[in-house]
Amino acid sequence: MTDRGADTATTPGTGPNPAAATPYDVKRELRALYAPKNRDWETLVVPPQRFLAVDGSGDPNTATAYVEAVEALYAVAYTVKFTKKRGGGRDLVVGPLEGLWYADDASVFTARDKAAWSWTMLISVPDWVGDADVDDAIAAARTKKKALPALDRVRIERLDEGLCAQLLHVGSYDDEAPALARLHGEVLPAEGLRERDRHHEVYLGDPRKTAPEKLKTVVRQPVSRV
Repeated sequence: MTDRGADTATTPGTGPNPAAATPYDVKRELRALYAPKNRDWETLVVPPQRFLAVDGSGDPNTATAYVEAVEALYAVAYTVKFTKKRGGGRDLVVGPLEGLWYADDASVFTARDKAAWSWTMLISVPDWVGDADVDDAIAAARTKKKALPALDRVRIERLDEGLCAQLLHVGSYDDEAPALARLHGEVLPAEGLRERDRHHEVYLGDPRKTAPEKLKTVVRQPVSRV
């Protein structure tokens, strides 16, 4: 497993001058995290990031709570985008949907017992979008005609994942299992690493519009040295 090192990702909010006309795009600012090329496991150091977040549990394919969480996240993210742009601030591209996945018993993931999964769904926000901007966006989203039950659960999540193993998975989400089995059964022991914290995925394709075999997902696992 190759170690990409700490210099492969920049700190969120750096790069072009915030006053510049170019919209902020996290996929461009943090290419190592959002546009990796490696199809096998590599390590890299992930810098701190801020996210809009909603917690929940249940099968993401069938749970109403999951649909409500994603709807609320996008409503707030796009309200932030348009509010900042109308106010003369810097425009931004709404980032891709991301997810942290966890359970008391990790075997529910290998067994694909999705009803027992817990999750935190995320959308990245840059540091120059303040907590007050997010609060205002949540309040504005409440004025929309469509009810969004999960709006009250939207919050700011700050992650500092540090050393991680990561790869780009191409294919259906259920086909990730062999790569994850290899990570935990072969790669981490061979590299003197162990997993820590929650499994992280970044969804680069829309499953409603993309064939399952063409979906692209960044799969990431925070690790520590044994």
